[in-house]
Amino acid sequence: GIVQGKIAAIGRIPDGAKEVIDAEGHVVSPGFVDGHTHMDAQVFWDPLGTCSCWHGITSVVMGNCGFSLAPCSEENKLMVIRNLERAEDISPEAMQAGIKWSWTTYPEYLDAVERLPKGINYAAYIGHSALRTYVMGERAFTDEATSDDLDAMKSEVRSAIQAGAAGFTTSRTRNHQTPDGQPVASRLATWQEVRDLVGVLGELNAGVFEIAGEDTGLNPERIKDYCDRLKALAVDTGVPVTFGMFSAPKAPDYWRPFFDLADETADAGGRMFIQVHSRAISVLQSFETVTSFDNLPVWRDIRKLSLAEQEAALRNPEMRQKLVESANNPLQDGSRAVGAEARAANFKWMFPIMDKAIPPYQSMAEIAAERDQDPVETYIDLALEKGLKRFFMQPLTNTHEPSTLEMMQHPRSVITFSDSGAHVSQIM
Repeated sequence: GIVQGKIAAIGRIPDGAKEVIDAEGHVVSPGFVDGHTHMDAQVFWDPLGTCSCWHGITSVVMGNCGFSLAPCSEENKLMVIRNLERAEDISPEAMQAGIKWSWTTYPEYLDAVERLPKGINYAAYIGHSALRTYVMGERAFTDEATSDDLDAMKSEVRSAIQAGAAGFTTSRTRNHQTPDGQPVASRLATWQEVRDLVGVLGELNAGVFEIAGEDTGLNPERIKDYCDRLKALAVDTGVPVTFGMFSAPKAPDYWRPFFDLADETADAGGRMFIQVHSRAISVLQSFETVTSFDNLPVWRDIRKLSLAEQEAALRNPEMRQKLVESANNPLQDGSRAVGAEARAANFKWMFPIMDKAIPPYQSMAEIAAERDQDPVETYIDLALEKGLKRFFMQPLTNTHEPSTLEMMQHPRSVITFSDSGAHVSQIM
């Protein structure tokens, strides 16, 4: 039952009502809160908050993974854009055109967001990368912080929290790089710097700490070292800690020590919550965006052409043969896909988006076998059938449904992590 716009009763309600809505066959719930987005830039040009608002989400939290637009003056905004561009796949041209920069400090940024027309609610963290570039300038991308730098950063965090920031975030993962392949600014921080900045939240007894975690790999010693430090930080500062976690095809049980960590942290008096997803996450590729072959010989020249010119080239038998040969004999150029970027083609683990909306899907390898074709030819043909507008999926995480369900049901997990506002052309 709703009274004056607020939920007043849940369950079977015997009392009468002024208005009854027939919701048979629908889910009735409050608006969802999405705790992990990167709407920081999009909020300035999209008052509706799409596509979050299309899924019942009425509140989002932005500024995750150390990426916020403040503190930063307009004259230095390219440093903030550099942090966001590759790591979150947010177009620098869109940010330049869509954001009217009217702030320097974090409180001024919150005021700017408050003035915007908005269809949903927004909460925002202060991000470590923006904080470092604001205090250190270009040194943020190369140096450890000095004691003066750290004092200045702590002062900015304190000001941001007091003004209403939801907390402080950072990234320590190699998946977050600048366009030239260098670490984003937060990755240059020592662990002690992270502890000192989170300590400000503890002193104020306010805010949450979110982290895009370290690259431990499958090394048990590195996993234990990182978990021990994260637990100590949560217990010593008293600040709630949150981070994302998924299962991976190559390491289906990698997530388990981190869920044990959340329980152990709670037993020790700390608070830790793990952000999980309710479905698999896949890299998307297409000729309109990126493909697995863009950096290969022959392909790289074709991919610079307009879509119509690419279609003509793909229909040319001689050129098509060259493309197939190049794709089947890739030369390593030293580059590495990071984050949600397209991976090298594994046709057993690549799925075209066809007319069927619900899995299981046929893999590219299976379709190629049915057609008695080289999978690269099948890739080209399927793209041509849709005027080069067909998407192909490369599953990254949560492909093992029992593990995904187990993570969702864990008492210290929160189902969130849409990454809305980022990776628009990269993930689904």
